[in-house]
This record gives sequence, C-alpha cells and structure tokens, in this order.
Amino acid sequence: MKITNAVSEKTKAATGRTAAESVRIEIMDTTLRDGEQTSGVSFMPHEKLAIARCLLESVRVDRIEVASARVSDGERRAVSLICRWAEGAGLIDRVEVLGFVDGRESVDWIQSCGGQVMNLLTKGSERHCTLQLRKTPQEHIDDIRRTLDYARRQGVKTNVYLEDWSNGMKDSPGYVFALVDALRGEGVGRFLLPDTLGVLNPLSALDFMRRMVRRYPDLRFDFHAHNDYDLAISNVLAAVLAGCRGIHTAVNGLGERAGNAPLASVQAILKDHFNAETGIDESQLYPLSRMVASYSGISIPSNAPITGESVFTQVAGVHADGDNKSGLYCNALLPERFGRRREYALGKNSGKANILRNLEELGLELRPDEARRVTRRIIELGDRKELVTQEDLPYIVADVLKHDAPDDRVKLVSYVVTTANGLRPCASLRISIDGTEYEASAAGDGQYDAFMRGLHKIYERRLGRKLPKLTNYAVTIPPGGRTDAFVQTVITWEGDGKEFRTRGLDADQTDAAIQATIRMLNLL
Repeated sequence: MKITNAVSEKTKAATGRTAAESVRIEIMDTTLRDGEQTSGVSFMPHEKLAIARCLLESVRVDRIEVASARVSDGERRAVSLICRWAEGAGLIDRVEVLGFVDGRESVDWIQSCGGQVMNLLTKGSERHCTLQLRKTPQEHIDDIRRTLDYARRQGVKTNVYLEDWSNGMKDSPGYVFALVDALRGEGVGRFLLPDTLGVLNPLSALDFMRRMVRRYPDLRFDFHAHNDYDLAISNVLAAVLAGCRGIHTAVNGLGERAGNAPLASVQAILKDHFNAETGIDESQLYPLSRMVASYSGISIPSNAPITGESVFTQVAGVHADGDNKSGLYCNALLPERFGRRREYALGKNSGKANILRNLEELGLELRPDEARRVTRRIIELGDRKELVTQEDLPYIVADVLKHDAPDDRVKLVSYVVTTANGLRPCASLRISIDGTEYEASAAGDGQYDAFMRGLHKIYERRLGRKLPKLTNYAVTIPPGGRTDAFVQTVITWEGDGKEFRTRGLDADQTDAAIQATIRMLNLL
C-alpha cells in the first residue's frame, strides 16, 4: 500500500491528477506521410487508401496525416482517393496533409484534392530559420501569416508544425516563444511540436513540454517523437506527463532515419502506465501492423513489442510452469487484448510444462515416462538448432514412442510445375488420400498458386471438402547469398476459427511451400 501511494503521489505531482483519474489523449498517425519517408518505402494510392481506412475505421485513431502537398502526381491521386472516401464516410475533418509556407500553392493543392486540414510546416528553431530559409524571424512570421490568412479565407483548417522544436527549445527558446506568441491569435488549431532530429531524452522532453503547457495553457499541443536514440516511447510518456494531449505515431515505427514512435507501443504504454483513454481498438493493431509490413516491404522484427511474431511466446519451461500456476509469468500485455494468443516454444530450453501445454492444445495425452522421452528428444533437436514447432510435436511423439502409428494419410505422389515467358505458370499433380489417388491440373499467377488451384479442384470439387485459408506466406534463407541455400517456407493457415502454421525446407522455394502444404493436409 505504501508503494502504491508513493506512485500515486509522484503521478499527481507530475500531472496534477491522481493515477486513478484518466485523461483523453488524441492520436494522430503519420504512417502515410512521415512513415513513407522510410528509406525504400513508397505506397501505391490504393495501398494508402486501404491503410487510411483501417486506421480510421478499424483501429479508430483520431486523425491521420496522409501526404505532403505538391510532391507528385501519384501523391495527388492518393490524397484525392482518400479524401473522396473520407468525405463519404463523414471523416474528412480527420484527414490532414502537410503543407508549406508558400503563399497559396499548398492550400490550393490540398483543396484540389478535396482536403480540408493542412499541417503547416514552419521553422521551430532560430538556426533553421536563419540558416536554411535565410530569413529573419519576423520575415518568417510574416510569410506564415500570409499563408494562414489565405487558408482561413479558403476555409482550410490549419495546424502548425514547429520543425526542429526540440533544438529550438534547447538553443533558442526565446525564438520559439516569439513564434508562438505571434501565431496564437491566427486561428491555429494545434501546435505540433516535433523532436525532428530525435535529440530529446525523457528529462528534457518533460522540461520543454511543461514550459510550453504552462506558458500557453489555452493552446493545444501535439508531440512528434523520433527514435534516433531509441527513446521515442520514453519521450512520448514524458510529454504526456508534462500535459501534452496529442501524440503522433507511425505503424511499426516507420519514419525518417530511426523512425517514429510505434502506434501499438504508444497505445499500450498510455493505457497501462498512464491510465489514458485513446479510443483505439487494440484488437485491430496486429492486422494493421501486418498490412503495413506487407505494403511497405519492411518486415516486423520478431521481438517487436505487441506486434512481433515471438513476443507472446514463452521459451523457458519454468515460465510455462508458472503460467499453469495462476499466470505467474503474465503481465498486463495479455495477447488476447491484441487479438493474439500465448504460445509455448519447443526447443532446448523447453521443460515438461512447455511440452504438456502444447500436447494439451493438440489433445494428446502422454504418460509421465513418455513425456520425459519426448522432452529429451526436443532438447536434442534444439541443441542442433533445428526449428521445433507445435505442428512438429505429433511427429516427434510418434517417432519417440515408436507406436504403430499409420503413415501420413495424404501423400504427394508426383507433380510438375512449368513456367515460361509470356505464359501463365501451370501445375499438374497427383496425390494419394487414404490410398486413393487423385489428379488435377491448373494454371495460376505463380507456380505455387497453380499447385494450390489444382489442390482446390481435388478437395473442393471432387471431395467436397473446404481447405483452410492461407493468411500468411513467409520465406527465409540463410545469409550469404548462396544459390543452393536451403529455403524455409512458413505458411500460416486459418480454418474452423483456429490459426496454425506449417513449414517446409528445401533448396527450391516451390518445393518447400508444397512440403508445408502437404503437412497442412495431414494435420487436418
């Protein structure tokens, strides 16, 4: 109780409220603008629309920043597409576009796309003003006012970015205050305060934001963190503690250089460590993360908080044992919050508890001596660095116990896949199911797609059985670039409300995928 009271007092001292009180934090996601500035990332217009719809309708962030004005014709098409959809959905006021201090040009560009909100990029440090623009602070203020006046007359709402604000507060706070003093009566909706070069730490972020909030209690501030020192999330929390009520994020932490504050992590930290309300549907964060990873080509690290493949996987056997005994190794980040489930890895660190948890999920029961033998076998495989999965477990059990288990019910008798320039790939296959052979041929958009189309003909047309839906297809090869390197294909399937993965290993990618598919058929 003393510890709880101490934490509560510290929270109240920093924020003026107790830990039990909640506060509403507004989330503006900039994946489609700043996130697209990640090296090598460029979204197609239809991809931008899909991400925008997911952010606003499914995840329910408050606002999205979708582009920079005057960049390209492709960007114009993307913004027009998003604004047309948002207008019909009644969400157009939540779509924002970065604009520049260029008189009428950015305002006209945004309006021509159907946009109604501009985030105006101004200089938030004196060095940027005098060395990059080569203007005096007053000249810059006059230019900003002209753009704001034109936007106001055109009916475009405007927020103002103070670019390089963090360095401005460090080196020239008088300039920052003079700029805000000059603009606070110009109808600016929000002042957006970016740590443009990622130079802040939690102490300086707390100090600088607190000075802004106390000096301008009537203004609305957003904080835009960059992750150059891996402190973006810490700085976000510091800014909120200082009284900031708007936070900028990017899905999967995409963004310039080291990226922005990841949306999923910001949501979890604000809810669990600050008792904040955001309106975000946490169960939709993982599907959104995978969508953005697919469109961007930037994979999600397996240990990324919330969205990584392995972050809800317990490896040590003692952890599984503790979870069996009142969830001793669980924290507030329960996978069910995010539409996921906890898994228990199989490998050299697995104990009996891990094995039993996996066997239980598969509906398999072993005697204590049998469980010990299976555990020893899994540890041996782990020592050789072989990948051991839950799907492998029935095969390991059968091998270790050497019972009279039947052979695989589904066997690939033969197959041929062909590809030629200008022609669609084709596949012919013959499989045996319980001793009966079936043949099919099909064309597809790739060799594996052709194989799957042939398989669907056999199962769905001839046998009347529905196959699971393929939800993810991942390929990995060892580093080094050898042309004969083994390819591991991991396919995620969904059927009967359950998700499971199968793997194949071969020097040929198509063969590896087909192996994984035949394993899926036998698991059924």
